[in-house]
Amino acid sequence: MKSDIVKKGVERAPHRSLFKAMGYTDEEISRPLIGVVNSKSEIVPGHIHLDNIAEAVKAGIRMAGGTPVEFGAIGVCDGIAMGHTGMKYSLATRELIADSCEAMGLAHSFDGMVFIPNCDKIVPGMLMAAARINVPAIVISGGPMLSVQRNGRQLDFNSMMEAVGAFKAGKITQEEICDLEDHACPGCGSCSGMFTANSMNCLTEVLGMGLPGNGTIPAVYAERIRLAKTAGMKIMELVEKDIKPSDILTHEAFHNALAVDMALGCSTNSVLHLPAIANEAGVEINLDIINEISGKVPNLCKLSPAGPHHVQDLYAAGGVQAVIKELCKKDLIHTGLLTVTGKTVGENIEKVRVLDNEVIRDIDSPYSQTGGIAVLRGNIASDGAVVKRSAVAQEMLVHRGPARVFDCEDEAIDAIYNGKISKGDVIIIRYEGPKGGPGMREMLGPTSAIAGMGLDRDVALITDGRFSGASRGASIGHVSPEAMEGGTIAAVREGDIISIDIPSGKLNVELPEDVLKERMLEWKAPQPKITKGYLGRYAKLVTSASTGAVLKNN
Repeated sequence: MKSDIVKKGVERAPHRSLFKAMGYTDEEISRPLIGVVNSKSEIVPGHIHLDNIAEAVKAGIRMAGGTPVEFGAIGVCDGIAMGHTGMKYSLATRELIADSCEAMGLAHSFDGMVFIPNCDKIVPGMLMAAARINVPAIVISGGPMLSVQRNGRQLDFNSMMEAVGAFKAGKITQEEICDLEDHACPGCGSCSGMFTANSMNCLTEVLGMGLPGNGTIPAVYAERIRLAKTAGMKIMELVEKDIKPSDILTHEAFHNALAVDMALGCSTNSVLHLPAIANEAGVEINLDIINEISGKVPNLCKLSPAGPHHVQDLYAAGGVQAVIKELCKKDLIHTGLLTVTGKTVGENIEKVRVLDNEVIRDIDSPYSQTGGIAVLRGNIASDGAVVKRSAVAQEMLVHRGPARVFDCEDEAIDAIYNGKISKGDVIIIRYEGPKGGPGMREMLGPTSAIAGMGLDRDVALITDGRFSGASRGASIGHVSPEAMEGGTIAAVREGDIISIDIPSGKLNVELPEDVLKERMLEWKAPQPKITKGYLGRYAKLVTSASTGAVLKNN
């Protein structure tokens, strides 16, 4: 066993004495040691209940003959961090989580590891760590929050964000805001739409690193606890068979994840996280590969914010495995790949079927013939930009309008709330990229303000920052190169005409090339917004959004 290095032989008597100081018996020490990474906290609704998941995991490990060893991991709540300096830290914590899990896993020589995340950056951070550490590992998430109906409307966190814009526009009252505030988020779990957290939990399942049901079984269902116990038992099987993440996280596994990403209409943040996880696994995933897969995989689901359904509806319709089964009808999935069940993708879906064709459409009658995410390129995004095509109104798929330029998110939000944005405008928010932010803030504030004020079918937003999975409308993010790195988005000026053609994958400012070059010769990089602490170091090391915003190797 790998853990023998910390517990076997007379030379390790001092080490054993430390285990015994914590109450471990000789029997427990002799068994395989399984690290259980629990990101439970009292600041994230998706994590408030993870102690229950961890206890179930540890019960499963003990039932199967192992010794669980639990330790903690950090996690930022994107919703609470939204719209202020806190959001600069969100994406940056992905690397902190991966690094701290690596440090704990390798310092203590665990035989296997169970990762318990649930929200946004925590899921990819732990998957990156699993690939990097490369001992037998499994991921079990905390599950999605329920969406409840109120006054004939299904609510979620995005309902709350858009309500602010509606209030500013005089469409709802203070009393209605308070009512929504009390009911939009009814309890524990990751926010209930196909936002970033649920996107990544579903894709964990597709990658083969989570058990079937990982992405969709609601947080409050007893089935979630049973799944956690199964994960605890299953890690022991993986240890016995020495099945490691490197056996599972193959090039084809990432293709599967991207295919299901397109079918579900996942968050655009998946385009940041899947390449970052692949990078740790030694697999290259770039925007060209993503665009190629998006071009041939149909969009089968319209989950909030793209449509009326929520993750609990996807669960009831057969879950992620049913989506995989549907895509197999046109050979869009590699079915022979190994997963943490110990079985192949094909074996996992043998008895699965779609239970609701309203939620998961038949592959012959999709919402669109192409995927939920599109990559755009042009003279202000030569290395690419990303949009959640499935959440864009039909009339905004092709748009042309004057640029309204802001050098930070806060200025743009102020302009939107104060009625300074008109129908047809194209809002440009720059210097919010991985380096310029630093930290590549999510723009749910401005997009929800636009939607709440009823402008999402008339106004586009382009940024070198990124969007929450809850964003909808013509919200184009990840513009690369970013403004801080001298990307030509820095050359756009107030009133320039911006041309957007999502079906054709084009994003341009209507200016002659020589004018753009002349403007860029005059451009000077602004002073970094933050130079000290973790974000100061992060800004010096982070790479482009087009490469997953990973840190440089040197």
